[in-house]
Amino acid sequence: MKIAPAKQMHEIDSAAVADYGLPELSLMESAGHRVAQAALKILGNVDQKNICALAGSGNNGGDALTAARFLANWGAKVKVFLIGNKSHRTDSFSVQMKILRAMGIEVQQLESDRSWERLQVNLKFCDAIVDGILGTGFFGEIRPSALRLIRIANAAEKPIIAIDIPSGVEADTGIVTDAAIKATCTVALGLPKIGHYICPGANYVGELLIDDIGIPGKLLSENIHQTLLDDKLAVTFLPARAREVHKGSCGKIFVVAGSRGMTGAAVLASTAALKIGAGLVTLAVPESLNDLYEVKLTEVMTVTLPEIKTGIIAGDEAAEIIFNLSEKFDALLIGPGLGREPETIDLVKKIVANIDKPLILDADAIFAYNGTAEELKACKQIPIITPHLGELAALLGTTVEELKKSLVENVRKAAQEFRIIIVAKSESTIIAYPNGEIFISTLGNSGMATAGSGDVLAGSIAGLMKLTPFAPLAGVYLHGTAGNFAASEKGEGLIASDILENLPAAVKNLRALQTRD
Repeated sequence: MKIAPAKQMHEIDSAAVADYGLPELSLMESAGHRVAQAALKILGNVDQKNICALAGSGNNGGDALTAARFLANWGAKVKVFLIGNKSHRTDSFSVQMKILRAMGIEVQQLESDRSWERLQVNLKFCDAIVDGILGTGFFGEIRPSALRLIRIANAAEKPIIAIDIPSGVEADTGIVTDAAIKATCTVALGLPKIGHYICPGANYVGELLIDDIGIPGKLLSENIHQTLLDDKLAVTFLPARAREVHKGSCGKIFVVAGSRGMTGAAVLASTAALKIGAGLVTLAVPESLNDLYEVKLTEVMTVTLPEIKTGIIAGDEAAEIIFNLSEKFDALLIGPGLGREPETIDLVKKIVANIDKPLILDADAIFAYNGTAEELKACKQIPIITPHLGELAALLGTTVEELKKSLVENVRKAAQEFRIIIVAKSESTIIAYPNGEIFISTLGNSGMATAGSGDVLAGSIAGLMKLTPFAPLAGVYLHGTAGNFAASEKGEGLIASDILENLPAAVKNLRALQTRD
């Protein structure tokens, strides 16, 4: 499913009217009916239920008026409260107003103290609230009257059905400046918006319902460069294994990782590559730590590298060994737990700049390019980097706060500028390609905020590099699925090895979805 920025969704709405002859009122009717159905789902039965519809002066408010009419027809006792400049009301809004008045439905403009008092009394005794205060065009600071209305609605502590996006959430960023409607459910119209998936906005959405409201499918699928990474898309990622495959044809992965005190990162990443489906995985480790890895690892093979000091690899000899060995492998993962010694950073840069193999850079390998991300443009193949937001901000020479002001666009621009594939790990994972395409995954859970989770993800992507051209997407999907399986067993107490152990079940689950599809 595509995800639309607010401006593009507005253009889609306009094209449905101008190019397809679909009346704006028809779209509003569909939207209002879907919102009314959402209220019915929440309440079970709306007959004789008290419902307050809160409406601004735009088409989002018009959708709320339409929903109010449907609910009244189904037996609800509906009251409508309006804010906003009357001169800003759209033609479609005015038509819905005329219908409501003809039906005798009470409509109150929030202007006087008495009208605000009446609102509070009605909210106290209502069964549900419809939020049509602000639409997807909102950004910046909320006007005082709208802010007051949002706070009063939230304080009522009643089920709230938000239209398109909770009022107060910026549709393109998920930013909440002052306050936002805390919705029980949100009915996204046409397509979901970026702000539905990016925090803090995502915390206000509640259950997300998506309805095309009758917009022609072509408009909802073409020339949109954000895509939700869902089951329907994931089933296309991983081709079926042929009967005659062998370990060499399933992917030979070379991992350069680990240092003294950080041996677990290398173990998690290399084992993940095997558990996700790679046939052979070899881990290059500091010479003094090899005996430890021989105990920890059974299926992963190890090779030793010379050290500059105990447990830290660097130097020309280590680089030469890595270059020579890499010729035998299909992909190279470098970075998990590798260390940040200046000599190790030099080694990373030498390897990344000169090896003509698919590359995945994680953790300390990303750190090596802090402030010098432009050097990544010289890679012989487009590298994949797997940073969390702190690592990405450091790489780009900014702060997490600045990055999150427009997270999706900032990640997109970085992928384009530096010719890299970015897997940005946050509450939703954002995968950005150098051609400007963005994929957003909501899989995963807060229990995955644990040491080593990112190492498992990096290894998962590496392990898929021979198996699919969509390794970053498939890796994110399977890692998130495994994390959810682990959470169902361990809750917030899950650890990275729980995710690791559930990778085969995630692959099996995807195969089952492919069979059903």
